[in-house]
Amino acid sequence: MPKPSTSARETLALNLIRLRGKLGWTQEVLAHEAGIHRTYIGDLERQARNVSIDNIERLAHALGVETWVLLKRAQ
Repeated sequence: MPKPSTSARETLALNLIRLRGKLGWTQEVLAHEAGIHRTYIGDLERQARNVSIDNIERLAHALGVETWVLLKRAQ
């Protein structure tokens, strides 16, 4: 099986940045909507932290998408 070109951490970061940008939200707004600290959002977008499934759900809910969307690799 070929190795994916991007890691799950990178995929999550790219999707967070894309979806947040689509809404015109800052990291601070996303953090507030998800009930997560702003610096944590920055760490996720820089791929500097692992994330729990619970926080992925919180982020997805705040962004108005299904949880799996945050982990879907771009085609």
